[in-house]
Amino acid sequence: MGLSAGATPTYINAHLKIKAKNQRERERERERAMKSLKLPHSLHSSHGGKTLIPFPNRKLALSTGLFTRTITLFSPSIFPSGHCDLKEARRMQFSMSSTSASIQPMSEELMGDTSKDLPVSGDSIRRRFLSFYASRGHKVLPSASLVPDDPTVLLTIAGMLQFKPIFLGKVPREVPRATTAQRCIRTNDVENVGRTARHHTFFEMLGNFSFGDYFKKEAIKWAWELSTIEFGLPANRLWISVYENDDDAFEIWHDEVGVPTERIKRMGEDDNFWTSGVTGPCGPCSEIYYDFHPERGILDTDLGDDTRFIEFYNLVFMQYNKKEDGSLEPLKQRNIDTGLGLERVARILQKVSSNYETDLIYPIIEKASELANVSYALADGHIKMNLKIIGDHLRAIVYLISDGVFPSNIGRGYVVRRLIRRAVRTGRLLGIKGDGRGNLEGAFLPVIAEKVIELSTHIDVDVKDRSPRILEELKREELRFVQMLERGEKLLDEMLVDALSRAKENGTAPSLSGKDAFLLYDTYGFPVEITKEVAEERGASIDMNGFDIEMENQRRQSQAAHSAVKLDVGNGADLAENVADTEFLGYNSLYAKAVVESLLVNGIPVIQVSEGSDVEVLLNKTPFYAESGGQIGDNGFLYFNDGESLQKAVVEIKDVQKSFGNIYVHKGTIREGVLEVGREVEAAVDPKLRQRAKVHHTATHLLQAALKKVVGQETSQAGSLVAFDRLRFDFNFPRPLLDSELVEIEGLVNSWIGASTILQTKVMLLADAKKAGAIAMFGEKYGEQVRVVEVPGVSMELCGGTHVSNTSEIRGFKIISEQGIASGIRRIEAVAGEAFIEYVNARDYHMKNLCSTLKVKAEDVTTRVENLLEELRMARNEVSTLRAKAAEYKASIIASNAFPVGASNKIRVLVECMDDTDADSLRSAAEYLVDALQDPAAVVLGSCPGEGKVNLVAAFTPGVVDLGIQAGKFIGPIAKLCGGGGGGRPNFAQAGGRKPENLSSALEKARSELVTILTEKAS
Repeated sequence: MGLSAGATPTYINAHLKIKAKNQRERERERERAMKSLKLPHSLHSSHGGKTLIPFPNRKLALSTGLFTRTITLFSPSIFPSGHCDLKEARRMQFSMSSTSASIQPMSEELMGDTSKDLPVSGDSIRRRFLSFYASRGHKVLPSASLVPDDPTVLLTIAGMLQFKPIFLGKVPREVPRATTAQRCIRTNDVENVGRTARHHTFFEMLGNFSFGDYFKKEAIKWAWELSTIEFGLPANRLWISVYENDDDAFEIWHDEVGVPTERIKRMGEDDNFWTSGVTGPCGPCSEIYYDFHPERGILDTDLGDDTRFIEFYNLVFMQYNKKEDGSLEPLKQRNIDTGLGLERVARILQKVSSNYETDLIYPIIEKASELANVSYALADGHIKMNLKIIGDHLRAIVYLISDGVFPSNIGRGYVVRRLIRRAVRTGRLLGIKGDGRGNLEGAFLPVIAEKVIELSTHIDVDVKDRSPRILEELKREELRFVQMLERGEKLLDEMLVDALSRAKENGTAPSLSGKDAFLLYDTYGFPVEITKEVAEERGASIDMNGFDIEMENQRRQSQAAHSAVKLDVGNGADLAENVADTEFLGYNSLYAKAVVESLLVNGIPVIQVSEGSDVEVLLNKTPFYAESGGQIGDNGFLYFNDGESLQKAVVEIKDVQKSFGNIYVHKGTIREGVLEVGREVEAAVDPKLRQRAKVHHTATHLLQAALKKVVGQETSQAGSLVAFDRLRFDFNFPRPLLDSELVEIEGLVNSWIGASTILQTKVMLLADAKKAGAIAMFGEKYGEQVRVVEVPGVSMELCGGTHVSNTSEIRGFKIISEQGIASGIRRIEAVAGEAFIEYVNARDYHMKNLCSTLKVKAEDVTTRVENLLEELRMARNEVSTLRAKAAEYKASIIASNAFPVGASNKIRVLVECMDDTDADSLRSAAEYLVDALQDPAAVVLGSCPGEGKVNLVAAFTPGVVDLGIQAGKFIGPIAKLCGGGGGGRPNFAQAGGRKPENLSSALEKARSELVTILTEKAS
């Protein structure tokens, strides 16, 4: 360990005393170890069938007379199951350690770089960490599930999450101190996976925790002992960060551990102060960093420099409570929460260039390389990145599915689906075809997942037991996605071509609409992040606001399909006790005399209701159908005599709902007269609307039968709506229906309608109905006796709804839409009966108008429209060509404004505004200018093609790019000044914005920065 000038090396003396005192014992230990063990030559050496790992604290000091060096002994795995008990852990310690934190730091000269001795496996690092803290009184607890109990987070993102209730004081502690190896998932930096050496979606966080027991001094000293003695990291390569005001931590690190002040960095609140929220427990942090390049010195060091440092151990000291006014007060119970990144420590100890090349991940990458028929060692950076993405994502996917998270389009399921589809697309980019076992149409993810499962033994023993379900789910999801992927990729390509073309015509930055992005997401399974990546590769953006709107509409539709009706009837318990079930007469009659049992206004029982008031009427019997089984409630009227005048009073009924079992609630408005409780009324259902409902309900049964016949018996109902103007049927199916399938379904339904089949209805025992093959309606509950509606030879369903007597009453059936509303849920909307006639008449009306406008027959409309579109396309191309020529002419005029830059004045720079030039013409002008000015030259152009629109383009010749200046990176910050953004290739980039008023200042900024950078680079 390095020392500042004048420092007294007391810890060296302490170490030497201990060394002398225990010399004989160490020699005896070495002799015993050497007799019983053979030192392994590689990471995969074994003894007795078990991986060899370093003994905790078994270090031999070997002297050559010039320097002393320690060697780490290896032993068979002491905890094969991945867990350890306190007694065994303590026995394995080289010297018995108490639960105090007394340590004896070793000098750098004496200790040397013990991490160079022999490689260690990731599994051994995990075991040694747990053993280390178990021997210091920590209870070894299992990893929590990736699905947390905490409703505030989607997935387990840190080791402390399972202890959060203890830290917050909501539950008492069961042990004073604990240690875990926690599986974690974080996807907020998914775009960095594979691009950096340390970002992952799945990782393991090793942690030690104190719940009001030990605090800062013990945590710091043990962290140092673990790092330098247990793991043998050289002290001169370790740097420390502390919170800027945490003098206690600074003094412990410097005065008691002996870290030189120049290797302790004070950092601000953003980096080194942890909070649990706006209020609550909080405290300073301290972190240990490993220095890969100590030869760079200690001046002007930046711990955030990923090329030199990696943070591998974080210590959180929960010592304050943050109050609402922002002030801090000391906690009565101070806690310790730490996290050591297993993958990061493995990278350090195994001496590889990234976390991905450790034995925790690299075997997975090797399997992916084998399937892709590429060599990781010889691959370029892009191929390596894609292999790393697969290696990372497969770990996350396997452990998420193992913990019960299955692919879907919402919540945790969306995380899994997104990762699976990202991995599939990445595999396709690598050229992986088939499963590598001769089946070119097979799934490759399960093959790679087998390697993940093989490596899971010491991480989660349940993964192997759950492997059949994991592999089957992966296979199903991958093949399902691949089926849609090619069509989706083709559609995305067409969308991008169209977006780029529109941008070219309109002079705007290319953008994919939110509706298009949602179509890809909803219908073809493209996660919007993948669509965004592909679009950006083509130079286009996505309207995320529009996508979010479409997504919210889908969520509302999905909720409507699956949620039950909740009635707003006050004093419901009293009503249920005082009002008998309503007798339903509506199967056989649309008219009945009944008695008013109760009246409610705004959910409150009343005795009478006057004209103009909204009211809920409860009758002793009714012909009105109450909403259930997807069929909406009847409409109609209640008539009654109003007093002595015998004038008919009227209540218009607009809805009927069931409540509290079988009580029918008639919702309506008093149009005439005054209605009282106990009054006899004449209840009359609107016959035309009832007929519409009957037609649509029977048509729904026929539709389900047709679906099962066309797409398979496995499809099932997931919701329905039987309304007066349409029907809606939701069903489980993994893909959109083909046009040919929709035509076949329509044809079947209409053929059954034309067959004029008489329906049969009967009441029978539920068990008998199921034996007969009757299909239960979605979401319905049934008693012992059920009503069965059968269209002989076509369908048989349990149904309490109203139906036609003969299929011929339906008259006709037409599907008007088919779409996805949730993961694996499709929706068909259709019309039948009178609604079918209205729909056909409306379409005919619009077709006649179109024919009149285009002056063609109906059968020629398609050809005429296609011709018009082609003429429009050609006209737009001509306009675009003319605009480009005009822009080039303008460019030839402003070319003389270019000025020389650099010591030799060889670099030509031109920054100009081209008024209202559109985006594509601006591009043509820039290309013309860089050719005209010749290499080396840098051109930046801007324009305002319309209100609230800004276009920017940067074009650099090879000579400028070779100086280290990239157009894509340069134009982005300039575009931000105009309220936009953009990017592109090193030699050419486009951007856009929404603030034309800022264009002149943005171009001036571009001009000054180009001059400064080029002058500096060219000097």
